[in-house]
Amino acid sequence: MEAEHLTHTIDPTYDSNSTVLLLGSFPSPKSRQYGFNYGHPQNRFWRVLAQLACEDVPVTNDDKREFCLRYGIALWDVIAECDIEGASDASIRNAKPNKLSFITKSAPIEAVFCTGAKAYQLYVRLGCEQECGLPAIKLPSTSPANAAFGMERLVEAYSKVFEHTRSV
Repeated sequence: MEAEHLTHTIDPTYDSNSTVLLLGSFPSPKSRQYGFNYGHPQNRFWRVLAQLACEDVPVTNDDKREFCLRYGIALWDVIAECDIEGASDASIRNAKPNKLSFITKSAPIEAVFCTGAKAYQLYVRLGCEQECGLPAIKLPSTSPANAAFGMERLVEAYSKVFEHTRSV
């Protein structure tokens, strides 16, 4: 597969009540197709969050957006544009960061979490940590490619997110 130069096209999810910022690296082809983060049906992100919230898994983009806002979760990605092969984080080259500080300046973000090693690495390397003024906590990827982490381990790791969310 050959790398393509792509620009991020999915808007961030947040509002003035968001207390947590969850950042992926760059949307997968399926997420870009569906127009929302973690759109691949096999990605466990939404199942993990729903289990932690004791709710049904949100299905539509509107359901996912409402879920995030209900719990004070801001959702976006570290990368604004890059060269990438398919959905492979390992193939990411020439990454340019999204401007994340407009979220941290317009919402009382108290914690930043990166949903995978590549997102964390780029958050630090591309200067996002300095821009936002907040260190990030690295979480394991919810991608089906991360077979080392079953649902139980993912739920345990992501429970840290809900220490900073609004209770419903």
